[in-house]
Amino acid sequence: MTKIDVLFTNANVLTLDKNNSRATSVAVSNGKIFGIWNEPEPPSNVLHTTEQTKVIDLKGATLMPSFIDTHNHILMYGLLRDQVNCSTPPNESIANITEAIGQKTEETPAGEWIRGYGFDDTLIDEKRHITRDDLDAVSPNHPVMISHISGHLAAVNSLALQYAGLDDKAPDPVSGGHFGRDQKGSLNGVLYEPGAMEPVYNVLPQKTVEQMTADLKNVSNEYVAQGITTNSDAKVSSLDELEVHLRAAQTGANPMRARLMISNDLLRQEGPFGNYTAAQLDRMISEQSNGNARLDSAKMFQDGSIQGLTGALREPYYQHPDIDGDLIHEQESFQEEVLDLHRRGFRVTTHGNGDRAIGSILAAYEYALEKFPMRDHRHRIEHVQTGQPEDLKKMAKLQVAGSFFINHVYYWGDRHEQIFLGPERARRISPLAEAAQHNLLFTLHSDCPVTPISPLFSVWSAVNRTTRNGKLLGPEQRIDVVTALKAMTIYGAALNFEEEHTGSIEIGKQADFTILEADPTTVHPDEIKDITIQATFINGQSVYENKNLITS
Repeated sequence: MTKIDVLFTNANVLTLDKNNSRATSVAVSNGKIFGIWNEPEPPSNVLHTTEQTKVIDLKGATLMPSFIDTHNHILMYGLLRDQVNCSTPPNESIANITEAIGQKTEETPAGEWIRGYGFDDTLIDEKRHITRDDLDAVSPNHPVMISHISGHLAAVNSLALQYAGLDDKAPDPVSGGHFGRDQKGSLNGVLYEPGAMEPVYNVLPQKTVEQMTADLKNVSNEYVAQGITTNSDAKVSSLDELEVHLRAAQTGANPMRARLMISNDLLRQEGPFGNYTAAQLDRMISEQSNGNARLDSAKMFQDGSIQGLTGALREPYYQHPDIDGDLIHEQESFQEEVLDLHRRGFRVTTHGNGDRAIGSILAAYEYALEKFPMRDHRHRIEHVQTGQPEDLKKMAKLQVAGSFFINHVYYWGDRHEQIFLGPERARRISPLAEAAQHNLLFTLHSDCPVTPISPLFSVWSAVNRTTRNGKLLGPEQRIDVVTALKAMTIYGAALNFEEEHTGSIEIGKQADFTILEADPTTVHPDEIKDITIQATFINGQSVYENKNLITS
């Protein structure tokens, strides 16, 4: 008889299979699900337990497939740990932030960089961006760079501009984005989009691979504590970053299954992987990580952030009628780059917040598919924040998947309604109900560190659509709890081409589980985000325990 390694008894099992079956006991053998029963304890004559079998009595706790977060920036999150927190809360004003920067200068040798993160101009009292003048006043002898909460803007002081070789005559970058300027046309220290931030990033001191691997290890522990066992880093933009992921996966510093979106810059003809097919790069990543990391996709961007006014909209911004955002790539060259990646077998993942950008991305995907037809490509659009009905219909027609940044509803829904999009467009951000109606393959994601990592929070947001101020935003776009859970489990597995191996509790699949203190399908919807994660398992092995599980 098959040797059973782990046996879960007296459980409330949410299998999330096609029939949404439930069970009460599950057995694991050799890292795979061996048996599922509707009895609290399976009959003794159907399986072979030994003294080495770990029997876990869940006493009614909920066992479900572990979570799959299909879009976040885990390595970036790890690198923030030694930076100044410029978020709101705790900061309420620019004065609070500059005070924190000033304190950091006192403990930092002159000339060394000071970094900050999380600044949000729409939440602080002044309702404006930090400028070089604000930062110069408290840090004239240290170069300073503060990242915006969106990840699409930054603020720097004069010394940082000097180090980067930027002066008032600097032209806006041709690769997208622009430099903020005052009324006299002088640089004010605000940098919009990667093209404008690149000169500063190029002179920032870099951590070693060893240091970054340690940072990744630390935050990986936070992820498994949230029940996540498969995770996609949404932009690997350098060879060092790739090396960090491979090393962390190989050594177990990151115990999760790592999926990597490789920046299109690395995949262009002049890049280090310019001659690789997707299959070749995936094989290299797998071989150098003991199979624990895999290629997710080629990552591209076609606009910026709604909050930063750089998301490309078809109609102007609500409170800024002279601004409609920016497309990063000219359409013809964008389409040709997508076609090249598509021909080489890459699943293409493209960031699109504004509806004009979403339309542009779909046109590029359609172009590639017409030139080089391919079944089951699973090309993706990331965030899909302002997708219109015609966009979702075209996604369905082209079989393009969507990874929705549902946390936008809570964190920015009020400001989308009042500042950026206006009431009509704001109520349909992240249109999940429409996505379900069109049978789109879609997932939910956190975009951590833009918002905290928490799959149950994303499920809560999809089910409730409650804003930070307590408003119900677009109730017609809510989805039911089971669909939301599937969007963080089996749909994520399908997005990763892994639905035959993980994402639901079915015999033969990987024994990747999370144990919840309560059943998210039966608690009041408002309580979903507060359910405690009791434990997380990968291949039937415990990688996190919040409470001592009863074993025998």
